[in-house]
Parts: sequence; structure tokens; C-alpha cells
Amino acid sequence: MRRYLIIGSGVAGISAIEAIRKIDQSGEIILVSDDVHGYYSRPGLAYYLTGELAEEHLFPFSKSDFKNLNLHFLHARVVQIKPTEHQVLLNTGKVVRYDRLLIAVGASAAKLRLPGSEHEGVVKLDSLEDARLILRLSRRARTAVVVGGGITALEIVEGLLARGVKTHFLLRGQTYWGNVLDGIESHIVLNKLQEEGVKIHFNTEIESILAKRGKVAGIQTKDGRRLACDLVAYAIGIRPRLDLAESSDLQTNRGILVDNHLRTNVPDIFAAGDVAEVYDPFTGQSVIDSLWGPARDQGNVAGTNMAGISVPYAKPIPFNVTRLAHLTTTIIGTVGKGADKDLVGIARGDSETWRQLPDAIAAQSNFDINRLRILVGQNTLLGAIVMGDQSLSKALHKLIIHQEEIKSIRNQLLQPDAPLANIIADHYIHTSEKYAHSNHQP
Repeated sequence: MRRYLIIGSGVAGISAIEAIRKIDQSGEIILVSDDVHGYYSRPGLAYYLTGELAEEHLFPFSKSDFKNLNLHFLHARVVQIKPTEHQVLLNTGKVVRYDRLLIAVGASAAKLRLPGSEHEGVVKLDSLEDARLILRLSRRARTAVVVGGGITALEIVEGLLARGVKTHFLLRGQTYWGNVLDGIESHIVLNKLQEEGVKIHFNTEIESILAKRGKVAGIQTKDGRRLACDLVAYAIGIRPRLDLAESSDLQTNRGILVDNHLRTNVPDIFAAGDVAEVYDPFTGQSVIDSLWGPARDQGNVAGTNMAGISVPYAKPIPFNVTRLAHLTTTIIGTVGKGADKDLVGIARGDSETWRQLPDAIAAQSNFDINRLRILVGQNTLLGAIVMGDQSLSKALHKLIIHQEEIKSIRNQLLQPDAPLANIIADHYIHTSEKYAHSNHQP
């Protein structure tokens, strides 16, 4: 009987367990995690902060779901992997043997390293406990300062607004999420925040956090200004948790390097989720995703391979539907322009593929708060951002992920003031009809 050891109770680890159990009903599965809450929805924390989602709805599994997986849960932390012995050492002193091991420990928020960052009232949004702390502190907080440039920073801003806290949003530059959004898209988001009462501070960095009796009382900026506040929240990127891997001779770069079966360079050890760095055929580079969907898919592929069925992981073109300042936004493929000084590393709800500088021309249009930007390659669409009206999202997703040829419409797309929506819709209908005649849907 094979013994599977899963480190991490996030979506990658749970998906791996589900995949293993579909193939191997008799094998022993041990799940090790030091998260007291186990498996819950990390993307759901944003809606928990705003009050749109009750805490109990963050948990996708019931007790019976876990029982059906027939696993042993150990509430502990792995402190050492011994690959030669096929063993791990827990912080409790217990040694656990494995036949197949999955590292799915995820990533953690990059720390704010400033004078005063140790005071009560300095918070992040990295876990359910963090969300609970923000909600507790927001009951008495009147003013908050949020620092960061990605999705999580915006989630905190919107959560604080929903709780009636006056919120200041600090950006190091002139734009928000500038390596994914362009200037117009950034302006749309920031303008909506200002309409909701958020005070945006451009070109502003914190020099130190001020405190009174051990609690946050304000901040001082690098240009000498002081701003009174009761709460300082930060979201300045995330870091894959590499401690275990680096102490166990596993090859790492920004994450744990894996092959297309999610195997590491050490026999019988796999990695998946935020901690894994996988090959992206779309860009030809190894990248990290912090998206829920890829983590789930990677866990499924890793578990299938651990159970003895060889299945390659084909990294899909990154796709995500998110909400930016209450504006539904779909991001597909390569859309960015490289480094962004507002972020340190990758942000949650983000893909490094988005941040690539595409060899493409942007065809774009916007109508009030609706915005469509398409990255046009020589033969295919490379990426797209759809803000507001989502009518074209499905068509663009299909055309991009299937790399449909666009030579017949390329020149039309690049004409000044081209009716992009009509051109894309007509092309998608034509493409769908072509596949329908061949009994294959794109």
C-alpha cells in the first residue's frame, strides 16, 4: 500500500488528494498543515471583508467531503525533508515516512520592513486570521492607510470602505498595477475609488509608522508629510515558501522548479500551486501563477502522476475574472509591460505571464467605464483585458486560448477607431460556424 504525504491544505493539496483517491482507493494519504482553518477559499477573503460572504461560506468542503477522501490529518509543520530516507520531520518531533510527497505550501505575503511595522494595527491579508484581524480592528478604526499595487491591496481598500473606514491609498508611482493595466485602465480604477471616497496619494512612500502606546497612530512619508491613521495595511507582493525546498537539495529559482509532470529534481517529490515554478509554452519561460484555477489544476495533475498515471501539465494561457473597484475585469493571456515599481515580486491573483512585454500592437477602445484592450500578434491574439461590459469575454477567451488565426481581420483591428467589438464578434461567430461544420467546438 502506497503512502502519499501532502504538505499544505490549500487548493493544490486538496486537488491532489482528490486525484489520488480517484485512482488509488486503498493507498494511505496523510495531509500535514499548520493552518488551523484547513482548506478554505483564499479568493473569497475579499468578499468576506466587504460583508458579501459569510465566514462559513469560505469553506468549500464539509466534514463528509473530507471523510470520503479517507485521509489522515496532522496539524503540524514540516521542518525538514529527508529525501534519501523518504521521510519528513515535524515540529512535534514526529518522523513520517512517505512513498510520494507533494509540496503545496503556497506563498506568503512579502513583509513590510519599515520602522514601526511591528506595532499593533499594521496588517496584511494573507489568511483567514488576517481577515479576522482587519475586521476586528476596523470596528474602532476611523482612518486607514493602504500600501500596495496589486489585487490584494485593492481588496483591502474595498473591505475597509465597506466597513466605514476613511481610507488613504498610497502608490509609489502614478498608476495602479502598472505592469498589467495600462494608463487608461489604471485611471478607470482609481477614478472609481476616488468617487467612493478613497484618497489617492501618488508618488508616495512610507518612511516610518508612528505609534502611541504601541498602537498605530499615523505614518510619515519620505517627503516629510505626516498622516494620522489607526490602521496601516500592506500588500506589496508574495514570496513562494521555499525554506523546505532549499534545505532539501530541490532546485529552485523564484519557486520550486518542476517538469511538465510537476516533478522536482528529487525522486518521488512533486510541487504544485503558488510554490511551483512551471514552464509556460506561451512565453517559453518558467513562471509562477498565484491564481486559484492553475493551483487547482496543478494539484490535480500532480496527484494523478503521484498515483502512477502519467499525465503532463499543459499550462493554459492565464485567465482570470476579478473585480477592480467594483468593476468586473477579465484578463487573458499576455497583456503587461514588464516591471512595476509598485509591486515587489508577484501579487496574489496574478500571473507572471501577464507581466510579459508582448510582441504585439494594442488595439483598444473605451466607452465611459467600459474598456477593451486587445494585444494583436502577427497571426493570433496574444491577450486581452475587458473591463465593465463582459459581452466579449467568452469570445476573446476562446480565440486566445485556441490561438485562432486572425489574418483576415488583423488590418481591420488596427484601423484607428475600429469597431473592435463588432469585428471580434463577427470573427468569433465565423470561427464557431467553421468548427460546428467539423463537429468540433473551439
